[in-house]
Amino acid sequence: MTTSREETALADADAPYHHGNLREALLARAEEVLATSGADSLSLRALARDLGVSHAAPGRHFRDRQALLDALAVGGFTRLNERLRAAVGEPGPIATRLASMGRAYVGFAVAHAPLLSLMFTAKHADRSSDELRELGHRSLEIAAELIALAQREGVVRAGDPARLAQVAFSVVHGLAALAVGSLLDDTPLEEATDLALDVLLTGLGPAGSAAAAETARPDAP
Repeated sequence: MTTSREETALADADAPYHHGNLREALLARAEEVLATSGADSLSLRALARDLGVSHAAPGRHFRDRQALLDALAVGGFTRLNERLRAAVGEPGPIATRLASMGRAYVGFAVAHAPLLSLMFTAKHADRSSDELRELGHRSLEIAAELIALAQREGVVRAGDPARLAQVAFSVVHGLAALAVGSLLDDTPLEEATDLALDVLLTGLGPAGSAAAAETARPDAP
């Protein structure tokens, strides 16, 4: 049975987070652990110890470890989608915006490789939430919407925008995986990204035209 003294001690241990920021603190610390030690090293009890709160405190926000992982994935997709939308909203030719979206994905994927892996693992889990699946699909929808607009402007070939978006994502995701695995040899990531996007946009463009790739180069007039 917990004594009043023990209850007071537990309350004092949680004191820094009485204003509703324990959940954010848990997620921030969890992402640090994920980045340095991997998902297998994550536990609610260890996070509580790291933050100096009672071992029961995380349970107020996450029913179990899987709920924590899902929340990390939701946060990751939210941030990724924000970056993609920002790239889509940039001024300039639509091919340039397509390239910017590709660079945004590569930048996020390389900077947050363990998180990205968790995001896709959690999205395809049997118990993934509707919110998580929706956010995961939204990334592809953002790309498909821009591709559809590019088709109307004659910059991208005819075809199902969703399928073309899948092809585009496979290119930038694969490039990011090579970079994370140190498999680009001596090629700088920026140079490899520019080349990959040139090739991708040439392939997406109208048959026999390299105009899309030329327009997408950062130094293009």
